[in-house]
Amino acid sequence: MKYSITDLQQVVTNGLTPPPCDLTMQVRVDYAKDGVAKGVWKVDKKFINGLGVVMGGFLSSAADILMAYAIASKLTDTQGFVSIDLDTTFHRPGFEGEIEVIAKVEKMGRTLAYVVADLIQNEK
Repeated sequence: MKYSITDLQQVVTNGLTPPPCDLTMQVRVDYAKDGVAKGVWKVDKKFINGLGVVMGGFLSSAADILMAYAIASKLTDTQGFVSIDLDTTFHRPGFEGEIEVIAKVEKMGRTLAYVVADLIQNEK
């Protein structure tokens, strides 16, 4: 199923079933309004690499999911979006448990938007 901007907004506001990637990643979006999205990623052992920490690509995916909701909260069904560049900087490892994800639209032009996300675990 292809989701419209309204559908993505209704995942948050009306409990519409989220897209398959959200379900696969175990990401729950709790809030998305005015360019800000907040949610929780439930990390279990399938996301852990051989060193005992969350694989970086999964961290990037969780961020990308919430950034999509942040931008969708500012759009209408006549608009669309895709990620064209995803730059990730890691400051510390993630572990099993819950990781809070907060995404914000920092700058939005006519054809491009700059969106950032922070992933927080144990207040770090």
